[in-house]
Parts: sequence; structure tokens; C-alpha cells
Amino acid sequence: MNITSNLDWQDDSQAGTVNVNLGDVDILSYTYKSDDEQRESPRPFFHPVRTPAGDTVSIYRPHDHVWHKGIAWSLPHFGDDNFWGGPSYRRGRDYQWLPNNGRMDHVKILESGIVGDTFRFSHELSWQARSGLKVVEETRSFEVAPGADRDSWILLFESAMTNVSGQDVQIGSPTTEGRDNAGYGGLFWRGPRSFTGGSICGPSESGGEELRGARSPWMAFVGQHDETSRFSTVLMLDDDRNAQHPPQWFARSEPFACLGPAPFFSEEVTFAAGGTMVNRYAVVIADGESTPERLSDLAEVAEAAVRHYQVFTAS
Repeated sequence: MNITSNLDWQDDSQAGTVNVNLGDVDILSYTYKSDDEQRESPRPFFHPVRTPAGDTVSIYRPHDHVWHKGIAWSLPHFGDDNFWGGPSYRRGRDYQWLPNNGRMDHVKILESGIVGDTFRFSHELSWQARSGLKVVEETRSFEVAPGADRDSWILLFESAMTNVSGQDVQIGSPTTEGRDNAGYGGLFWRGPRSFTGGSICGPSESGGEELRGARSPWMAFVGQHDETSRFSTVLMLDDDRNAQHPPQWFARSEPFACLGPAPFFSEEVTFAAGGTMVNRYAVVIADGESTPERLSDLAEVAEAAVRHYQVFTAS
């Protein structure tokens, strides 16, 4: 265990997880070695994710979509391969179970520890297609830092993927394959059951399903918890250096709560052979409901954090 300020962390190398605490609350667990079934496209994920007050704002393997994993970097249409999990959508044929569920395998940890008041973790991954072909080498990094107040904290996430498949790859979504308004893919958050029917909030409006597909630099979700009846806010911000900024958002409040900046929502992107694609995001986890003014403040904090975020590697 390492302790600095209010943050501490533990790494369970046997389980392949790293856990971060803020004060006496376990706010985040990151599983970097997944043992999920192949049909779920095994990959790293964040769960449980909790607010500073201890309310859980993520869900793992919900029965309706067991391949949804808390917060995870997931791509359903990576060429012919599926790194999202579950069945694949094919134009004119709807969803089908295909032998194309790939996996993201942990290779080695580059850095894990606390610097100042920030926890940092970085590791290398190898993406394996179902055929056994290695298609991507990725360096993934994240930071966890307390918010300026006591009721929020920030997760900064970066994925740097290099195409080692030997050929160009088209990255898309079910929408680019023909399914209307189903452009999911990228950094994806699935909320707890009690958040169903909650509020989706953007810079200029709040609502529900009608905001799916909207284009915006950030989006948030406000939901209410069972048992405590408390509210929590999850805000996700897209770095303006990302190639598809501002992205369209895959945001739902029915039949479940989910949110994610979807860089390949409605247009395929060519991932050139040998090329490297970098995407960065900030996620704010906060206690309580959020007015438009508070959301604007949280977004400003997230933007400042991601602007100062730098890739770190082991020396």
C-alpha cells in the first residue's frame, strides 16, 4: 500500500486488479487481466466505480448485456472483429453471433503509483483477433485525482493504439453498418439499474433518449440510487485534441443508463497499417444532483485536467 494525502492504492497482481481509495472509500477498481468468456470480448474495465460518499455508479455484466463492463474501452466494429462483446450487427441481417469476438490481453505494467496527489497507472496490451492474429499494440494510461471539493474526483484516461495487423482497418459502429442511431463504441459507461430514467445533460439542454447522437464536447448523466435515495453525477469530456472532436454521444436513459463519446458513431474511420491512434478523456464522478451551473463548473475542471494530462511511462 502507498499513501499520499487522501489517496491510497493496492495492486493484486494475482487477480489482475488495481484498487484506488479516497479516504476510507474504495472509489475505483481497474481489472487489467480479464477472465471473461470469449463471447464477451475479454478486456480491461473499471468497476466498481464509486462517488466520494461511496455510492456505486457502475454495473458489471448486467443480465441484458453481459458484455457491458462498468467503464471500458470497447470497439464493436474493428474491421470484421468485435472488441465490444456479444453479437455483431451486419447490414441486412440484424445481430448475429459470429466467431469474431476478440480480446485485449494485458502484457506488462509500465507504471503504478502515486505522484503528488494523483494515482497513475500505465500498461501495455495486445489485441488478439479470434483468429489468433495480433491486430493492435496499445499503451493505456489513466490517472485518478481528488476534485477541488470533497464531493467529486476525476478519472483521466488515454488509449494509444498502434495498428500492427499489416493492413488498414475500418473502425465503425452498428450505425455505419446500417442500424439507425446505434453508433456505440469507444469509452463506454454503463450505470446501475436505479439510474434508468435518469437525466442526460449536455452544455445546452437536458433530457433523455432524444439526446442520443447529439454532438457535444461533454455530456453528463444524473441518476438516483436505491436504498439511500441519493443522487450522483457522471460527466464525461472528450479531449479537443481527439481526431473526431466534438464527438457524437451514445447516451441512453431507457431501458438502461449509459453514456459514451462515440468517435465512430456515424462515419467509419480508416486506421492505417502501422499508424497510431490516440484518444483521451476525462470522467468526473460526483455526489449529488447537478444544476446547469454546476455541470458547467465540472466540465471546466475536467477540461483543465485533460489539457494538463501528459502521457507517462516507466523510466
